[in-house]
Amino acid sequence: MINFNYYQPTEIRFGSGRLNEIGKIAARYGQRCLLVTVPVFPELENTFNRAKRYLQEAGVEVAHFDQVIPNPTVEVVSEGAKLAKEFKAEVVIGLGGGSSMDTAKAIAVAATHPGTCWDYLFFRPTQPTEKTLPIIAVSTTSGTGSQVTQVAVVTNPAERNKSALFNSILYPRVAIVDPELMLSLPPQITATTGFDAFTHAFESYINPNGSPYTDLLALEAIRIIIQNLPEAMRNGSNLEVRSKLAWADTLAGLSIANAGVTLPHGIAMAMSGLYPHIPHGQALAAVYPAIMKFSWKYAQEKFAQLGWIFDPKLKDASLESAASAACQHLETFLKNIGLRKALKELGVPKEELGLLAERSLVLPDYKSHPYVVNLNEVKRLLEESYE
Repeated sequence: MINFNYYQPTEIRFGSGRLNEIGKIAARYGQRCLLVTVPVFPELENTFNRAKRYLQEAGVEVAHFDQVIPNPTVEVVSEGAKLAKEFKAEVVIGLGGGSSMDTAKAIAVAATHPGTCWDYLFFRPTQPTEKTLPIIAVSTTSGTGSQVTQVAVVTNPAERNKSALFNSILYPRVAIVDPELMLSLPPQITATTGFDAFTHAFESYINPNGSPYTDLLALEAIRIIIQNLPEAMRNGSNLEVRSKLAWADTLAGLSIANAGVTLPHGIAMAMSGLYPHIPHGQALAAVYPAIMKFSWKYAQEKFAQLGWIFDPKLKDASLESAASAACQHLETFLKNIGLRKALKELGVPKEELGLLAERSLVLPDYKSHPYVVNLNEVKRLLEESYE
């Protein structure tokens, strides 16, 4: 056994119907709450109204910031922070997918510190302090794991850049994971968020910063997603399947919080910064086949484990064969969930592949890949993924 550390301060409340606990939970941290969501739309309107009712019944006053967008920007966070300060919010609740939860985390910082959230990115010398408002996360998708991580991803449109706040102060105090809230997710969002969860688990598993603890969580998440994501797309109202995916997403989030991600996430983050219209899970799916084929030989045992999950018969094959076969199985899986798309199809300009390659090496994620790539190798991977 190797030496390792594992840290997870978030209280997890998992299970159907747990949204009704949100009022009592929030009241622990204050009587004035900023609720952070996307704009109201029919599928989640009832969820938003129920959350506000439960909060009010617990004696918690609510201000609702409903301007979250996909790939949330610094400007959006600043608007939310302005409302939080005017309202004198004592606790922030992110209710929604990763964008809402990340926005809530960034608001908790921006509302209590000088400047904007962009001033507190992971590499800045000045980091968030204990002044950061307490955060509660309520997930409505099964993909980002943000409900149990110390990360808040934000975009700076002026710089065409996407980066992250990364600090233990950003761990939500409580995460409510209620699979009932995911029953109305349409198939496309189910696919992109579900594959995002897969990548969190797999990249944690192949990451040298992983441990026996994160490997255990990651492999279980991978198994659940492979077995259940296609069915969730076919039958989104299946609560049992939604519950399994919500659990897999949580496991994957627990994994990345301690192990981290690798090269694909560095590329996908850069892609979202340059081309915000591309969903994060789809950005990952576009480059995964090429990266898998490039990488399997550098982590054969772990790629073989993935192959065995896809096809148990591969246990009778050589390690090399099972590892190589995992790449083809993953590509078939992406086709089955409708995410096998090329960069050209997603609207990435061919003349900007060089820029995208350079941006892909800005975040340190690539340094934790089984093989540490150089700029020319990233360019080749992007060219392979282009059409």
